[in-house]
Amino acid sequence: MTPELIIRNGTMFDGLGNPGVAADIAVEQGRIVAVGRIDSPGIREIDATGLYVSPGFIDIHSHSDFTLLVDPRAVSAVHQGVTLEVIGNCGHGCFPLVDKQLAKNTIYGITGDIALDWSTPAAYLERLEAAKPAINVLTLVPNGQLRQATVGLAERPANAEERRAMRRHLDEALEAGAHGLSTGLEYPIEMGASGEEVAALLEPIARRGLLYATHTRKRDDGALAAIEEALRTAREAGVRLQISHLLPRGGRDDCEASVELVANAREGGQDVAFDMHTRDFSLTFLHAMLPPWAMAEGLAGLPKVLSGPGNRERIHGHPSIVTSGGWGRVTLLDNDVAPEYARLDFDTIGQRMNMAPSDAALELLCRSAASPRPLMIIRPVYSEADQNLAFSHDLCMPGSDATALCPNGPLAGSAFHGAYSWAAWFYRVCVRERALLSPGAAIHKLTGQPATVLNLADRGILKQGVRADIAVFDPKGFGEAASLWQPNQIAQGMKFVLVNGVLVLDDGVNTNMRPGQVLRQGSVAG
Repeated sequence: MTPELIIRNGTMFDGLGNPGVAADIAVEQGRIVAVGRIDSPGIREIDATGLYVSPGFIDIHSHSDFTLLVDPRAVSAVHQGVTLEVIGNCGHGCFPLVDKQLAKNTIYGITGDIALDWSTPAAYLERLEAAKPAINVLTLVPNGQLRQATVGLAERPANAEERRAMRRHLDEALEAGAHGLSTGLEYPIEMGASGEEVAALLEPIARRGLLYATHTRKRDDGALAAIEEALRTAREAGVRLQISHLLPRGGRDDCEASVELVANAREGGQDVAFDMHTRDFSLTFLHAMLPPWAMAEGLAGLPKVLSGPGNRERIHGHPSIVTSGGWGRVTLLDNDVAPEYARLDFDTIGQRMNMAPSDAALELLCRSAASPRPLMIIRPVYSEADQNLAFSHDLCMPGSDATALCPNGPLAGSAFHGAYSWAAWFYRVCVRERALLSPGAAIHKLTGQPATVLNLADRGILKQGVRADIAVFDPKGFGEAASLWQPNQIAQGMKFVLVNGVLVLDDGVNTNMRPGQVLRQGSVAG
């Protein structure tokens, strides 16, 4: 049989960390059918002279749960060689949806483009399959939605009945094919979750041999204790652990100590790894400054809440992911609600609004109630040395911590820092600029290493018989074009990308093909 496609004359990296070798690759019916010297012709041939050929990149920490429904082309990802994204991270995601209005608080990239007209995990995954994404997708179960579906906004541990309800939702999601559980314990929705509550949810995860990913409880003061809690909880439950964007925001000493904690646990036999986004700042919703009780009626009800005696002061005193570094370090991103204050820190915004920074933030949140896109903020956090510490470590994998986007179509007005740049930045900086990693080691962190964490035997590597998810790129030209204030610039240097054997990027041109699969644990297709 003549192969559908042969990639010739490239330097092939197998995804296992080995150096590149000269090899041809033949693809037929979505799989790699031969690797090595291939003398017979193919129906289509790609000359990869001077290019690197690797497994497609795996984004182990994505928030594309909603944006892939709005525009499944995932252009930002495809042009970086991404062929698989893991969604449902940080306790955020698109199921289960019981109170649809409340659920919006825990969906990144939410807009008014798609109605939330599903409820169950199975219905969401069916919607995702019907959207026909360009890339493969697998999901974790988002604990934030589990709590909102049962506990609501109560800032307390779930009671026995609520735990049973959460377990029912969780079991339903695992039966539908989710690959594990994620928590976002620093976010208001999950702050009340106790260790015992999390442990109860991890029982079916352990029984099925699935993954637990956690955005830990604290990432400023108390970050190391929160990491120790995550390690202890996972160890006692007997689950594999992925710590999301590990490095704390408390400075260099905490960064070094956090890596040491994870490394020591791994050396002691615990199955644990971690990921990091490539931004030097943190990014989140401005409304994450609010305690859960203040969101009982959504942002539309915030003026009423603020009019209550003592409520404003209670909100100001609430420790949050937004405010812990001080308002002078919190910058409002571009937005349609108050564009005149975009790119300014809240000390400056407060001065211009003639009010305290925290009151200015509350005023802008009230104004944003009718906006389809929530206000987003950034905080500077990491130094170059911090990034080097993380990305050079054997247990670290890079992830976007962003949503898949497209520069035209319904998502043209959306931005999420890292979406267009994370993998390209990682390769350019860690291999070419800072020489932290060899090409083989960097590619391993983007391919074979996350595939192993996810228990995917036929993704993330190049060998005969596996799925033909392949990236072909210019090792000297692959890099990001996006910047802080121009984040929606397509990466450069990626030449060809195959997803399940289909070209979604052909000589740098997006084909608009959408051959991705929703990978369900326990299914043959995954």
